[in-house]
Amino acid sequence: MSNITLGILGGGQLGSMLSAAAKKLNIKTIIYSDDKDAPAQNFCDEFLFASYDDKEKIYELAKKVDVITYEFENIPFETLNELNKLKTVLPKPSVNRLIQHRLAEKDFINKLNIRTTRYVHIEDKKDLLPLEDFLPGILKTTTMGYDGKGQYPIKNIDEIENLNIDFKNEYILEKLVKLKKEISVIVTRFNNSKYEVYEPIENTHENQILKHSKIPAEISDKIFKQSKEWAIMISEELKYVGTLCVEFFIDRNDNLYVNEIAPRVHNSGHLTLNAYNISQFENHIRAVCSLEQIPLKKLSNAEMINLIGNQIVPYRNNPKLDDNQFLFDYLKKNIKEKRKMGHLTTLK
Repeated sequence: MSNITLGILGGGQLGSMLSAAAKKLNIKTIIYSDDKDAPAQNFCDEFLFASYDDKEKIYELAKKVDVITYEFENIPFETLNELNKLKTVLPKPSVNRLIQHRLAEKDFINKLNIRTTRYVHIEDKKDLLPLEDFLPGILKTTTMGYDGKGQYPIKNIDEIENLNIDFKNEYILEKLVKLKKEISVIVTRFNNSKYEVYEPIENTHENQILKHSKIPAEISDKIFKQSKEWAIMISEELKYVGTLCVEFFIDRNDNLYVNEIAPRVHNSGHLTLNAYNISQFENHIRAVCSLEQIPLKKLSNAEMINLIGNQIVPYRNNPKLDDNQFLFDYLKKNIKEKRKMGHLTTLK
């Protein structure tokens, strides 16, 4: 082992893959999760099970590690901020607070003169009634929500009255673009304003859950260049340290829009495990632990398919793979509908 011990908040598949990448670099990992069955405990060196507001356990983690990171953005800001007083948390907690709030995130992006879809803040159902020109649109909670959770498509003004929504929460209404395709750009920013940027990844969603990713993306040279430039601008403005994903829409007129920022390693970047010399996970570890930056080299074109719910079962029972295929079983105990259970990457 090296002398570095990394704390990771969150114990899902991203924590698992971060732990595996850290092990390759001889870095010890401690996973902290509020899920006693968290699959990342199968990959880390030590596992702490506690709620994210358990101050005693939070201090125990801080004492054991040199630096702290997190695998998903819904870790409470208060927890990250408290930990940051004790040990360095990367990406810094202020980044997470900004991106946890969809309205603040959209405002931040627009201030950089980067295009997003049109949006408006919603506090009550009656706020929707004058907004027919924003329809068809999608109503989203300003905080929490992922993989389609907390999101409500609205096709026309007549559907508003039937919305069964608790308006104790705040929402944002986003106008839908005439979508041609979706892409994402994974970028790792190191502490010295240097970057490693992966080529744009083309993504397909089913039921608002990522189903398929591939490189190369079938996009114009203009979109290829602009998406990478915008991802770098965003990470630089945030003074980000670690791996970040920017998700984009492309409309039928080939206009590019930022959809969301994910302040972490990302599902669409799983194919980097096999298609590049350095995966998004290893680059994240290198950045947050101040290790050597190694230039990226693409090894192969690739496509990745998420295995959702029962789709993992045939692979667990009798995994017949070709030499260019790589199966990742997240080792989640309970198979649930719409739950990501693993992924399959095929090199091209």
